[in-house]
Amino acid sequence: MKPFRSSGKVRLNANGRRLDAWLIYKCVDCDKTWNRTLFERRNLRELAPATLEALQHSDPSWVRAQEFDLDGLKRKAKRIEEPPDAVVAKETVREAVDWAKLEIEIAAKLSANLRLDRLLASELAISRSRLQALHDRGNLNVHPDRSDFLRHRARDGMRIVLDLSDAVDRQAIGHAAIHSEGH
Repeated sequence: MKPFRSSGKVRLNANGRRLDAWLIYKCVDCDKTWNRTLFERRNLRELAPATLEALQHSDPSWVRAQEFDLDGLKRKAKRIEEPPDAVVAKETVREAVDWAKLEIEIAAKLSANLRLDRLLASELAISRSRLQALHDRGNLNVHPDRSDFLRHRARDGMRIVLDLSDAVDRQAIGHAAIHSEGH
C-alpha cells in the first residue's frame, strides 16, 4: 500500500442547509485521491463563520491543523506515517545557576506522534533508559501528572521537571537543553 499525503485542499458538498467536508489526500506515486471525512451532514448554523470561510478557501493554516489532528486521522486511516523531521525551537526563560533543576514546558502548535522519552532523550542528549531511571528515583516528573508519561506523546502544555542535583554531567544536560544541535 502506497502512502497518501494531504493535498492541502478541502472538498465541500452542500445539500440544502447541510454540509459535508473532506480533506483531499493524494497518493505519493500516482494521482489517486482519498477523501478523508472531516464531517458529514453538518448544519451550516453549527459552523463558526471563520471555520466556514476556512473550508471554502482551503485556508492553509486551518488545513494544516486538520492534517495534524492525529486522533481524527487515526479513526479514518489504517496506518499513519509521520515525517521523520520535527522542528524543535528552544526558548530559555531563565538561565540556571548550576542546572540542579531543569523545567521544560512543551508548546506544541500541532499534534505529533512523538513520544516524550524520545523527544527528551534527543534534546537533552541522554538515553531513554537514563530518563526512566531518573523517573524511577523521583527525579523526573510531569505536570499534569499521568502514569507512564514517558511512553506517551508529548503534548502542548506539559511541564517536565528534572532534579539534576546529583548528576555529575548536569552542565552538559543544561547546555543541550538550551542549544539546538543541528535541529
